[in-house]
Amino acid sequence: MSRHAAEVRRPPRGHWLVLLLVLLVVAVALVFEGWTTHQVDAARTKPPCTRPIPRAADDGKPLLRFGPQGVATAAMPPGTVALTFDGEPDPVWTPRLLDLLRRHHARATFFVHGKDAARSPELVRQILREGHEIGSYTYSGGDLGVASPLRARLELPLTQTAFAGAAGVNTTLLRLPHTTAADTLCGPEWPAAKRAAAQGYLVVASDHKDRKPWRGVVTQHSHTDLGYHEAKDLLEDRGAKRFTTVSGGLGRSSFLEKVPVIEEVKGEGLIWSQRLGHAFLTVMVWTLTLTGVLGVLRMLLFAVFARLHVRRVHRYRPGAPRLRAVEDPVTVLVPAYNEEAGIASTVYSLLASTHPHLQIIVIDDGSTDSTADIAENIDDPRVTVIRQPNGGKPSALNTGLAYARHDIVVMVDADTIFEPAALARLIQPLAHPAVGAVSGNTKVGNRRRLLGKWQHLEYVLGFNLDRRMFEVLECMPTVPGAIGAFRRDALIGIGGVSDETLAEDTDLTMALWRAGWRVVYEESAVAWTEVPSTVRQLWRQRYRWCYGTLQSMWKHRRSAKEIGPAGRFGRRVMLYVTLFQIVLPLCAPVVDLFALFGALFRDPVEAALVWFGFLAVQLITAAYALWLDRERLRVLWVLPLQQFVYRQLMYLVVIHSVITALLGTRLKWHSVKRTGTADPYLHEAPSAETSLDPLEELPPRPSLSPQ
Repeated sequence: MSRHAAEVRRPPRGHWLVLLLVLLVVAVALVFEGWTTHQVDAARTKPPCTRPIPRAADDGKPLLRFGPQGVATAAMPPGTVALTFDGEPDPVWTPRLLDLLRRHHARATFFVHGKDAARSPELVRQILREGHEIGSYTYSGGDLGVASPLRARLELPLTQTAFAGAAGVNTTLLRLPHTTAADTLCGPEWPAAKRAAAQGYLVVASDHKDRKPWRGVVTQHSHTDLGYHEAKDLLEDRGAKRFTTVSGGLGRSSFLEKVPVIEEVKGEGLIWSQRLGHAFLTVMVWTLTLTGVLGVLRMLLFAVFARLHVRRVHRYRPGAPRLRAVEDPVTVLVPAYNEEAGIASTVYSLLASTHPHLQIIVIDDGSTDSTADIAENIDDPRVTVIRQPNGGKPSALNTGLAYARHDIVVMVDADTIFEPAALARLIQPLAHPAVGAVSGNTKVGNRRRLLGKWQHLEYVLGFNLDRRMFEVLECMPTVPGAIGAFRRDALIGIGGVSDETLAEDTDLTMALWRAGWRVVYEESAVAWTEVPSTVRQLWRQRYRWCYGTLQSMWKHRRSAKEIGPAGRFGRRVMLYVTLFQIVLPLCAPVVDLFALFGALFRDPVEAALVWFGFLAVQLITAAYALWLDRERLRVLWVLPLQQFVYRQLMYLVVIHSVITALLGTRLKWHSVKRTGTADPYLHEAPSAETSLDPLEELPPRPSLSPQ
């Protein structure tokens, strides 16, 4: 990166507080929605009665008020029917019930859950406008007799808040869920009724169904077809003289009272909170389903396109030209900044190449260690060391490009170890005149520790399968800096390596596509690289990669509107990267939170089946990817662990990068401390496709012919 870019301010840190706040809001919304639906702190099942209600209350009368002298009961006067309806106002049947009552000039009492009042406030207001009254049926329908102290404390006040927001009123009428006649308030329901009465509620039960209307009754119906016809039959009963509300039957004006404006505001807040929570939960269910399907689809696409790639590489198709073997001289550019730990191993691995005609240029980019001295001490005429003030990797590559003597240029990171045949294999696709760049196969060298094993799986499963798919689709977005071959004319034609982004390799590859060149993948050209060995270093590296990719996509965004190969590349790669590498990671923390909520509070068996099913698809795909790369399958044991730590870390990197980009903050270059651990692994566990094979044994590449 250029020097001026290295002096910009640090990336913002305050957006982590925003992310934590968003996750906290999401968690609260999920828990509250789960609480209202009894997925959290459930209290839905009425326990069997262990003791009857007190004898003083067991006189068959449905209205109970508790006082200092005990419980007092009341009933409707003879000929008076108090129609009551329980449960959620229904958009179909509630208006029909109101029409029925209007035709018979009758009034009724509607006992409504607070959550349903918040969900359908317009129906609550319509009930009140037509002269009826409402009563509390608790907020969520929780059985107060067995509810936890928290639920028992919140059910009734939340219902009043919902009524205040929906209609600007409170009520002192209460019907306990799962009860009918007064004698069903047995067992733990009785103490719950007493606690409610202590808060000023009149507890309303119902009369037994066999009680005749002429004697005076409190009936109980639902907002359903059955409830409608029960009410219709009752309204046509000649034994009833008056159909009224509970308050009307007791000779009172109303049990409703207007609330202050502040209570209405609180109620509106509760209504909107519930609506947003319910909408969010619905969206999350669909999002979780969609991301699961897309995740599985991505794994399957990896496998399918990898198979197509293998067939294209290893099968000769009639009519495809047999391309000549490329033995042209090659210039290798090795930009280096403080790479004393690995520079010698890198250069010696290049000198050991089976490709004989080499010019190796080591560009020391102002190193403060002995990188340049080590490179200069390598006694080989093919090695040239150029020193320059620190200007960043693009500047170093452009300097080396100016000194390149050959038409084929290979760019190599200074921590990369080439297998002997890698260079010869890497340049073979350049036999086709339309190919401007070739991506090699990068493998992780320092994979002994868990973090290295995770990155090894990511390289094999993600990066290399990605490249196979991108080659088949002709939309390769990145030739990695660790191992890539280019036509010198193609590089000069696009103005060399740009320093306008932090992902100079992605920027360069996209520019080549837009200039009309094809970019392909050569899986048999293997190089070993040293990956970050600490979480902090990994974070900094991936942060730079992701941020640079966003910059490159923005820089080349117009490619999606272009025609020909450039437009095809732009549309395919922009869609893929946006969907799978930006949008899904942005949604991932919320999806993970929802999945955790489902495992804890909804259906843990279902959550486990989904998780293990997705893991199985990943394991199968990873096993196939390892087999294609001639790697050992025993590393698969770390894949389940990767789902709990590494995956979340990568998602947070994307979130951090996107927010940083949206805030317009320029990110400085993050270098990784090298330890030179890629080289020993090459001798400990070499690839099965060892680079000692002669060039003439390479499989033909008929896929390079135009499709």
